[in-house]
Amino acid sequence: MSDWCTIESDPGVFTQLIETVGVKGIQVEDLYSLDNETISELKPIHGLVFLFKWIPGSKDTRATCNPDDVYFAQQIVTNACATQSIISILLNTQIELGPVLSEFKSITAEFSPEMKGLAIGNQPVIKEAHNSFARPEPFSFVETKGGKAEDAFHFVSYVPVHGRLYELDGLKGGPIDLGECTEENWAHIAAPIIQARMESFAKAEIKFSLLAVIKNRIDLYQEKLDLLKQEKSVVDAKLESMGEMETDERSNLLSELEIVKDKIDATNGFLSGETIKHANWKAENIRRRHNYIPFLFNLLKVLAEKDLLIPLVDRAKEKQRARDAEKGKVEPEHKEGPVQGPHMQGPAPIPQAQV
Repeated sequence: MSDWCTIESDPGVFTQLIETVGVKGIQVEDLYSLDNETISELKPIHGLVFLFKWIPGSKDTRATCNPDDVYFAQQIVTNACATQSIISILLNTQIELGPVLSEFKSITAEFSPEMKGLAIGNQPVIKEAHNSFARPEPFSFVETKGGKAEDAFHFVSYVPVHGRLYELDGLKGGPIDLGECTEENWAHIAAPIIQARMESFAKAEIKFSLLAVIKNRIDLYQEKLDLLKQEKSVVDAKLESMGEMETDERSNLLSELEIVKDKIDATNGFLSGETIKHANWKAENIRRRHNYIPFLFNLLKVLAEKDLLIPLVDRAKEKQRARDAEKGKVEPEHKEGPVQGPHMQGPAPIPQAQV
């Protein structure tokens, strides 16, 4: 049972997916470091999503549990783990879920983990949102025996629920209890656990990346800006009531006003940057969904009709030979994948196979 496509591990993709299922005020952000400063800057964090290369036959002997207050779904549908990891976080937080997920959570609350996973795989809005990021494929490929298997990647979630930190992995029978926590310190507790896992993966050159499900930064900076403007209005009113006479109190208020103005300018800058980033995400998602194949086929056809295609191919081959000669050898083909190494230098699209 697998009519779910693979999708990229990209914050813009996941953010739009969350919006599409009706949840407002939430976004997903790449997490490049697990230090306290980075975690503090992203608060409030609702959950973390850890993506890693899955090794068939790998064993995890940690005990699972079945707490009544944790919404846990086993992964039943192939390729659904990306979306399921996000949904698992959303269904275990106190945020406003919107009508689709609110109704879904209510209906499936008493289901078994297996039935919850099956329900996620068949929920039409969730499934449609996920598959809306399917990439256009011009050809169908038939797998042959003995061919090299695709790397498979898997997602797990980390989320606090009622004073406990849990790891939610749809391939297991239940959540893994990682100990006590609070809403304030849970991400700091999760950080060394995830870091240790990264370091163990790095020894085997396993690729991975980390994402944070956080409050929408545009909303956050707008709220901060509104509060700063209110603070500025209060200081302005005090200064106006004091007149022009120079006093220590007036001097202090003028200094306070300059500090507030600097904070307003800085917050406006953050808000502007975040607005641009969200606009870029939307533009990239439009490009992801657009089918460029007819354009490319017609371009090749026109180039061939004008006898320009073969000269372009020959020129490209010549440039490649020149590059190879310059390097002294032919470089092996590099297959793009998620980030690797414990320093988490940046995100990349997920390869074709997802567990």
